[in-house]
Amino acid sequence: MRILLSTIGSRGDVQPMAGLAVELRELGEEVRLCAPPDFRDWVERLDLPFFPIGSEVRSTAKALPQGAPSRPTPEQIRQMLEGTVATQFETIPKAAEGCDVIVAGNALQIAARSVAERLGIRYVFAAYCPVTLPSSQHAPPAVMAWTPRDPNAGNDALWAEDAERWSERWGPALNRHRAAMGLAPVADVRSHILTDTPWLAADPSLAPWPASDDPGVFQTGAWILHDRRPLPPDLEAFLDDGEPPVYFGFGSVGAPRDFGVIALESARGLKRRAIVSRGWADVAAPLDAADCISIGEVNHQALFPRVAAVVHHGGAGTTTAAARAGTPQVVIPQHYDQPYWAERVHALGIGAAHASGVPTVESLTNALSAALEPQVAASARTLASRMRGDGARIAARSLQFP
Repeated sequence: MRILLSTIGSRGDVQPMAGLAVELRELGEEVRLCAPPDFRDWVERLDLPFFPIGSEVRSTAKALPQGAPSRPTPEQIRQMLEGTVATQFETIPKAAEGCDVIVAGNALQIAARSVAERLGIRYVFAAYCPVTLPSSQHAPPAVMAWTPRDPNAGNDALWAEDAERWSERWGPALNRHRAAMGLAPVADVRSHILTDTPWLAADPSLAPWPASDDPGVFQTGAWILHDRRPLPPDLEAFLDDGEPPVYFGFGSVGAPRDFGVIALESARGLKRRAIVSRGWADVAAPLDAADCISIGEVNHQALFPRVAAVVHHGGAGTTTAAARAGTPQVVIPQHYDQPYWAERVHALGIGAAHASGVPTVESLTNALSAALEPQVAASARTLASRMRGDGARIAARSLQFP
């Protein structure tokens, strides 16, 4: 069986797909990965066939001048929508040639189902976070400067408005390309992309789906790419040179310009050392500080069990990695699904939820102090013992035997 795994987004969107690809390959299936060109070298080092789609996305992660993501103008949104739809309809058919299944990861996959329909092959949509799928138990996440007509409306009304927004924004471009392929127009774009039976690649102990609300959602568990890389020697030496430090990183999203200084000062306020990840925003950390080290991309599965706490933006992958490590976390959400992960960390007692935007030294010190309480570490270890690492294998088996 030949399977195309297709996604558009940052590392948090691509890495789960890579985890699924490795599992499929180990089961003897032929798999290829379609993702932004930023990830070509990384995917090819995994010995996976790679099809680049669109332009590089790393440039979207810049330091935040006022600590909050800039809101695109309506014209910028229109150009982005039309551009990405055209690119997908140009790229995905070539990547899917000879395939039996297309698995689309995240909701920006506007063309994938149409391509599968034209080729007469199976299509599966996968989400990485419960809050991105419609449910009466939660509201839709805010995205692309959307403001609901009535913020106090119930969840069902908000999801209905969300469906209207999908069709208004994506429908014209989607249906133009479908007509060119000889396919009928789509009225409900969101349902068309998500399907009636979406998959949820999230750990049920950390992020459960309310099954009674919609039994059609298939929760596989998180798709983990098991990482066996050693940590860099300088990082190993830093870890061995004292008590466990605190890790600070915003991954592939924007970060406040002075986040490195804020991170170090908040760690010092609690007599802790700091590890500052540069991330895509190139966060700077003081170079002359003996109690701080600046790092690039490293193996989180090896690092997180060795730190006192993980301070991050609340991406699904980072939240899951810290939870699996049994390490307390502080989440500083910026956009989309990140407030959900912050709320889950707080509700489970495995860390602290910081307000969105730019932290101050005082606010981050307070949140970190709460996360470092002994009972929080105990709760984090308990949750880690319940989490599973076989979500990608479950998904791979389900593709083999639908």
